Amino acid sequence: MPSLTDLTTPALLIDAAALDANLRTMAAALPGARLRPHVKAHKCTALARRQAALGHRTFTCATIREVEGLVAAGLGEDVLLANEVLDARRLGALDARVTVAVDSAASIEAAAVGGVDAVLIDLNVGLPRCGCEPADAERLADLARARGLTVRGVMGYEGHAMLLPDRATRASLVADVTEKLAAAHAAVGSDVVSAGGTGTFDLHTVATDVQAGSYALMDTAYAKLGLPFRQALSVLGTVISTSTQGYAVADVGLKALGMDHGPSAIDDAAVWFFSDEHVTFAPRRPMRAGDRVRVWPAHVDPTMAYHERVHVVDGERVVETWSIDLRGW
Repeated sequence: MPSLTDLTTPALLIDAAALDANLRTMAAALPGARLRPHVKAHKCTALARRQAALGHRTFTCATIREVEGLVAAGLGEDVLLANEVLDARRLGALDARVTVAVDSAASIEAAAVGGVDAVLIDLNVGLPRCGCEPADAERLADLARARGLTVRGVMGYEGHAMLLPDRATRASLVADVTEKLAAAHAAVGSDVVSAGGTGTFDLHTVATDVQAGSYALMDTAYAKLGLPFRQALSVLGTVISTSTQGYAVADVGLKALGMDHGPSAIDDAAVWFFSDEHVTFAPRRPMRAGDRVRVWPAHVDPTMAYHERVHVVDGERVVETWSIDLRGW
């Protein structure tokens, strides 16, 4: 069995024990269909199978490629593309239960022409991204039904609340989101209210399913919230240079890490800055060229997408290697 010393760096790692603890903690909190794991966070069908094995057989996706990959892996029982598309023909061609988010006449028409059977009306609940005004949900639902689509319900994503450090503030914003979702759902009808994410997974009262994804691996941004999940994802690097001025350089740079949610971290060190292929840091103990370090990413989703594979590790042993097979478009 290979060990960490056998890996070429930078190498993406998942701590097996932390991953298992995270998956089981969430499965206990939101069992079965109460959680609709968002695969955009990990883009890996092997990890999705772990989630399915714990009872989560429904999934959320951000891209058509993610939907296709899940279906090809036999995980297409109930897949939601929580994103608007204007060409749905690849979705309509799949032998699976696929639902797509719509927020306009154009996205409804694309779903109908593309052969998609079911939609959710996507609401703007505060994040200035996709979604219709909640007051327009009923009209769009009627339009979708008139085009022969099944309207399964409504969805909304409170991304503006997800990483706020104060739980009371997050809860207050979720309460406002809940009010909008409940009113729109009453107007639209049907049985699905889909919302939420890792930062608000336990704050929803009307959502029938929660679209959390980062909980499985976690990152330094979510770690600040005091959630009951452990950081499982890191990037293994090798120290390639040291300085008499007290800093060291490792081979993990911007092209190996998602940095948009803040700085990545190294244990027992002050990170100075990242370059394309380097991190310069000040370790609290002397380091030599060839030493290994683990860099903890600030944002799981793009970090996973930057790599072709991830190694599942138990201590110094590599127990599995998984393809990140849902990356790309």
